[in-house]
Amino acid sequence: MDVIRLLDVRPGPLSVDEVLAAVSDRGAGGTVVFIGTVREADGGRDVTSLDYEAHPTVADVLRTVAEKVAAGTPLRALAAVHRVGHLEIGDIAVVVAAAADHRQEAFAACRRLIDDLKREVPIWKHQRFGDGGEEWVGTP
Repeated sequence: MDVIRLLDVRPGPLSVDEVLAAVSDRGAGGTVVFIGTVREADGGRDVTSLDYEAHPTVADVLRTVAEKVAAGTPLRALAAVHRVGHLEIGDIAVVVAAAADHRQEAFAACRRLIDDLKREVPIWKHQRFGDGGEEWVGTP
C-alpha cells in the first residue's frame, strides 16, 4: 500500500477524523496530527477573516512535497489536506498527519510535511484586519 494515503486541497470544511482515518495503520506505534486553524490576531493586528487561493499546480506540488517527506523518513502513512476559499476565525485551514513504527519518525515527518507544505506548495493567504487593512501572505 502507498504510504501517501490522502492529499487534497478543497473548498469545504476539513475533517480531522478523515485525515486520522487515512493514516490509521495497525503497524504504527506513533501517529502525529497537526491542525492549523485561523487565529484571531497576526503580527499584533486583529484578524477578521481570510481567504486561501491556490495555483492550478497545487495538487502536483503537494504530491511532490509529500513524496519527498515519505522518501526521507520510514513511515507507515502520510496525509495532508488544505482548505481554500473563505475562512473565519477558528476554522481549520490545514490538517497533516504521519504514522510510523515509532513516535520519533512520526513527529519528524509530520513537522517536515507541514513546514515544507507551507514553504513550497502554492497556496496564498489573503488576511483581512479589524482596522480595515489587508495583506497577502505567501505570494511569490
